[in-house]
Amino acid sequence: MENKKLLITDTILRDAHQSQAATRMKIEDMIPALERLNEIGYWSLECWGGATFDVCMRFLNEDPWERLRTLKKYMPDTKLQMLFRGQNILGYKHYADDVVDNFVGKSIENGIEVIRIFDALNDTRNLEQAIKSCKKYGGICEPALSYTESPVHNEEYFVKLAKELEQMGADVICIKDMANLLLPFDAYSLVKKLKENVNVPIHLHTHNTTGTGDMVYLMAAQAGVDIVDTALSPLANGTAQPSTEALVATLNGTARDTGLDLEKLSDIAGHFRKVADKMKADGILDPKVLNVDTKTLLYQVPGGMLSNLLSQLKQANAEDKYYDALAEVPRVRKDFGYPPLVTPTSQIVGTQAVLNVLSGERYKMVPKESKGLLRGEYGRLPAEVDAEVRKKAIGEEEVITCRPADLLEPELEKYAAEMKEKGIGKSEEDVLSYALFPQVAEKFFKVRDAEDTVRNLVVEDLGC
Repeated sequence: MENKKLLITDTILRDAHQSQAATRMKIEDMIPALERLNEIGYWSLECWGGATFDVCMRFLNEDPWERLRTLKKYMPDTKLQMLFRGQNILGYKHYADDVVDNFVGKSIENGIEVIRIFDALNDTRNLEQAIKSCKKYGGICEPALSYTESPVHNEEYFVKLAKELEQMGADVICIKDMANLLLPFDAYSLVKKLKENVNVPIHLHTHNTTGTGDMVYLMAAQAGVDIVDTALSPLANGTAQPSTEALVATLNGTARDTGLDLEKLSDIAGHFRKVADKMKADGILDPKVLNVDTKTLLYQVPGGMLSNLLSQLKQANAEDKYYDALAEVPRVRKDFGYPPLVTPTSQIVGTQAVLNVLSGERYKMVPKESKGLLRGEYGRLPAEVDAEVRKKAIGEEEVITCRPADLLEPELEKYAAEMKEKGIGKSEEDVLSYALFPQVAEKFFKVRDAEDTVRNLVVEDLGC
């Protein structure tokens, strides 16, 4: 084991509550702990991006940009990190390059320093613009390998991908194990291979869905991984990340000691325990997400996708077909060229598997998302697609072979003009919010701006 401090990224402000409580932690629940978090000495705090942007406006009546500025105000000495879905930014479709570029620029301007950029298919063409923009605006660029297992996803595949990302400008490379499929000895081997083949730091992200997360981190630490993602204990484990305090205690006094203060961490955990208890009482945090679920290892289906399958079958009054649908998932995945199962491909493959089972004939019903994936709208699939399945789904339609975003015209000015016409929004950041989620943002702006008007009138009346 090399004698080098293991660096920690804490996910308590983003992925921990996204994984366990549908991203419902409010900024007011965070503020009391922020100054103490800033003093810990984390490598970074993951606190923005992913689903937080949509949820802030849609459910919490919060401006996501204002949240980011608040986080930076209270934590000026800690690198703030976000999750960015490549050409999808924080949405579910590809956006034009001008939107990607502006979004990256504004994120960095408002306080983000580390941008973790991933693509569901590991198609590096979908990462190009975001990487370029991150470098241009002075961010720390952390592209990710979306980890999965299949006949094409072996160590050689990931090493080759990592080398390509390093050439594209990666400052750090992340192994993003979103379904907790990476097992401890495989983690040791993969980290060792990456350390031998690339010169940038390796950052490992996993969950504890299958109960192996702590062992994965311990083996990766022995192999020389530079940074790992953990979550403070009140929202750790289960579908979230392994616990920060447990790893800090485990490595204390060893060659990979994190240097973090366990007492200070416990003190902050006390605050988040109250937040977690409140979310449990409100029914937002279901204790079921803390259970170990080894089905992921058997079917390679992420936890969130399992519950999705079940609810689709319930709606069709066909819960008895659950195991048939589960068995169909790997078959559909093979037909579709082995995409990693992460948003949006997990939803596409899962829905297709359910339809195949319910209709009694495979690919009798093919939703537009499946057609889009087979047509190349989402990018290059990792392996060969089954030609017959593709023909049944899209007929003789031409398959897109270029970078999908090359087919998109610049669109930022169009969104700005639309907003002007509607008389909504008041900043460049608002235009980006609207570009990603037009209906959600419009509704949010109307509420926010009405509240601001009332507040200003009150201030005027008071003669302030």
